Amino acid sequence: MTIEEAQQTVDNWIKANGVRYFSELTNMAILTEEVGEVARLISRQYGEQSFKESDKGKDLGDELADVLFVVICLANQTGINLTEALARNLAKKNQRDSQRHKDNEKLK
Repeated sequence: MTIEEAQQTVDNWIKANGVRYFSELTNMAILTEEVGEVARLISRQYGEQSFKESDKGKDLGDELADVLFVVICLANQTGINLTEALARNLAKKNQRDSQRHKDNEKLK
């Protein structure tokens, strides 16, 4: 699935099942919540924290997909084409950071 297809799929789902988009502010709060769930799971899978009973059975891919879904919702409702935005962002990074990470002693 391309990014454009994902944006259209989410839009179709919202219109068919979600009734309408939540407000941008509500979606921002939901995004924060979803990112927190990703952080919680990563801290248990890759960090030093132990799993709680409520964490068991959680899937990192599913949690990341929740984040992506809300990001796509925000893009759709604010008129952002994520394919174009990502292309511009990568061009910026290529220009700005072409040597920065290669020259970073901490990464060697």
